[in-house]
Amino acid sequence: MKILYTSLFLFANLFFVVAQTTITIDPTANQHKISPWIYGRNNNLSDDPSNPTTSSQWQLYRDAGLRMYRENGGNNSTKYNWKAKLTSHPDWYNNVYAHDWDYTATSLLNNSANTQGLFAFQLLGKAASNKQHNFNDWVYTQANGSINTSANWAGGGGPVAYGGNGGNGNPNLYLENWTADSTAKILDHWFNTLGYDKSRFTYWNMDNEPEIWSGTHDDIATSAITAELYMQKYFAVAKAVRAKFPNIKLVGPVSTNEWQWYNWNNSKVTDPHDGNEYPWMQYFIKRIAEEEAASGIRLLDVLDVHFYPGTENDPSTTLQLHRVWFDDQYVYPKANGVKVTGQYGWDNNITKEYFFKRCDQWLTQYKGANHNVTFSLSEYGAIANGGSEDANVIACWYASHLGVFTENKVELFTPWDWYKGQWEVLHLFSKYFGEVSVKSTSTNNNTISGYSSLTADGDSLIIVVVNRDQSNTQPVVLNLQNFVASAGTVSGYRLSDLPSTETFVSKTTNALQNLTFTVSSNSVSFMAPALSVTMIQIPTNQPVSIDANITTAVKPAVIQGNVTLYPNPAKNILQINVDNGLPYEVLVQNMLGQTVATTKFTGDGQIDLSGYAAGQYILQISNGETITVKKFIKE
Repeated sequence: MKILYTSLFLFANLFFVVAQTTITIDPTANQHKISPWIYGRNNNLSDDPSNPTTSSQWQLYRDAGLRMYRENGGNNSTKYNWKAKLTSHPDWYNNVYAHDWDYTATSLLNNSANTQGLFAFQLLGKAASNKQHNFNDWVYTQANGSINTSANWAGGGGPVAYGGNGGNGNPNLYLENWTADSTAKILDHWFNTLGYDKSRFTYWNMDNEPEIWSGTHDDIATSAITAELYMQKYFAVAKAVRAKFPNIKLVGPVSTNEWQWYNWNNSKVTDPHDGNEYPWMQYFIKRIAEEEAASGIRLLDVLDVHFYPGTENDPSTTLQLHRVWFDDQYVYPKANGVKVTGQYGWDNNITKEYFFKRCDQWLTQYKGANHNVTFSLSEYGAIANGGSEDANVIACWYASHLGVFTENKVELFTPWDWYKGQWEVLHLFSKYFGEVSVKSTSTNNNTISGYSSLTADGDSLIIVVVNRDQSNTQPVVLNLQNFVASAGTVSGYRLSDLPSTETFVSKTTNALQNLTFTVSSNSVSFMAPALSVTMIQIPTNQPVSIDANITTAVKPAVIQGNVTLYPNPAKNILQINVDNGLPYEVLVQNMLGQTVATTKFTGDGQIDLSGYAAGQYILQISNGETITVKKFIKE
């Protein structure tokens, strides 16, 4: 029996070794700046001055760390008239309603800092002109329900019983011509007339989902325009914008979904210049490169698409969607548009998307290795049934995307649909993750991934571990290379076992679990619960040197400006000096992650250390929107 027990013990330990995931982190490798604009979202703010975004909603956004606000309204942006503050709603009879982007932009400037607003330039050629020819939607929908809402009944159309002509309306009654110059002049209006801060409105969508204009805007695009005609519209607006404000970042083509990434009007594009067929996105990149070479004007800064995979009842696929973008080994079960091989061809053996990696290859092919075009996902949805989603699946899906996007220099990410669990993950990453991405390698990356970063001054390593296993806790070992931890016990956070209700209320009322971890022999071992997101913060007294090419681009995430602590080490009094007089909150933690004190200051402040035990402490300085982390030693 003793032999049997020994065998079982050895077998159990062998199983543990086989099942264990090792994540190796080298903070000296693959360093690059993390874009703060991946911490974004659609449809956050009111554009109606009579119904402002509430102060509590603003506080939620600040507490969660929302940084990028995409406020152009998707399909409603295509016919926006910034002069009249009107737009035509293609999904609601084409009726024209008031929308005040000026108000939204002013609200953003007045209520947040270190944030961006993402709006759109119009390319179609028509914009809303008046509200006098709307279809009587109220009377009709009260009697019939919200049916036929995409019908073209504005401009005198619709059922005779409701005042219409029995057919489609006349778009000339509610639209006006809208040239490239008309579109570009919103920049004069905002930056010259209204004096808006240009640095807060750097990114601009080049309209919205042009591949399906013949469906969404079929009152004007009564048949599908050619891809080349779209390119000419794009070039005209891009050049008009560049002539006014060269530093604007052009974000396009804002493609609709996976099918439209590859197909224009349901097929590959035949280039009228060379007669060859190309996938739509390859054609777009090729024509951008050709026009840039001919004109000497940069026409694309961020390549942007939308994604609606439709995995509402398929959590296993949802949990792997982060692999669609850069993983050239991932067989995506919902691959579709990528399989089209010509005007009528289809190859069912094409199952791998790696879409952004594919686009990077095309960009390199046509624009060269130093093309400096980054990537954006400005709409993302249809991954869960509204209100019934598993918040733990959502948390792992969203954390995986943020992690992959930090690793691969994605510049913008603004999901359209928003589910329970996302506020929690946004708060975790935007508040506590670092500014510089570094290399992580997992032995079981399909199930358990590690995403790592450094603080701006290289004095802390932050690692996020996502366990996508839906049933099992997994043993994980973090192997630290070229890094010396300054403490044996370090702090961290975890999201797991999220309930079916929304848990994020504020920066202090949320589902984050405060944890401690042990660093031993330059490694950390722990158990990652099923469907969990774990963050571990490891300080060092030997800061990692950050690549000089990116240090100038990385700024400490603090609105107060430069923060100085002295003396450090300190005996009795720690002086905090800031370079302006704005209010901020200070939280002091020991190396076990325990909160020792919290206090608030306006301008410079002092902390009495007389009651503190000797040792090292973490100081978190927060202005309600961002956090700067500093270390000090009590002698």
